Amino acid sequence: MSVARTALLLVLLMSTLAPLAKAQPREPPPPPAPTPTVPIVARGERTLRVEGLGEVKVEPDEAFMDLGMETLAPTAKAAAEENARKMEKVVGALVKAGIPREEIETRNYTVSPEYQPPTRADEAPKLKGYRVSNTVEVHVRELARVGPLLDTALNAGANRVESVRFGLSKPEVAQGEALRNAVERARQSAQVLASSLGVRLGPVLDASTVTEPQRPIPVVTRFEMASAAGARDATTPIQPQEQTIQATVTLVFAIEQGPGR
Repeated sequence: MSVARTALLLVLLMSTLAPLAKAQPREPPPPPAPTPTVPIVARGERTLRVEGLGEVKVEPDEAFMDLGMETLAPTAKAAAEENARKMEKVVGALVKAGIPREEIETRNYTVSPEYQPPTRADEAPKLKGYRVSNTVEVHVRELARVGPLLDTALNAGANRVESVRFGLSKPEVAQGEALRNAVERARQSAQVLASSLGVRLGPVLDASTVTEPQRPIPVVTRFEMASAAGARDATTPIQPQEQTIQATVTLVFAIEQGPGR
């Protein structure tokens, strides 16, 4: 092949490849290498954890009386009817004495068979009748009236006193005072500890509390009254007891850098 012809072929080949080279997309530049970072590890914070127990003693301002009526009859129907009649008399006497009817609520009502014990080992028990028991709860807001109201119920025919309990109408007030007392005791303990350890207390980092719920204190537990004859002569003495409300608080203090004072 002649030199002129070879040169011509090279020119034609270059002119053909030039557009293809222009159309070829450029590769994106490589992303920059990530800058190495050093994780920052927070130093453990020194803390002081203390607990405080606070309590207050308060006088109760309300009472709950559980009064019962039990009746026994040959049939369940007769026992229930007799019980209803007698209990209504008791409730009526309490209402007449000044207790609102809505402050008297039924707590328990049962009907159960009564059997005579067998006289011989091979003898089956014989049905004696049916016992109906009805218990109502009476809410008393004047503690001085608890004794007289018990006498009123017994004189009207109530033959069972399940319990008399005293409580607080607004327990949250006493609970708040107990909690403040607990916080103050916890702070005092923290100050004593910090001083003894030669450190300084920082701010409170965490606080939690446990408050004991107020429970009515029973002062008279289940007893039966066969007759209210003695109640007519004297008022039943009922003395309310002081109630103790407790609260526990846990405080976590930061310990500041530097020596304590």
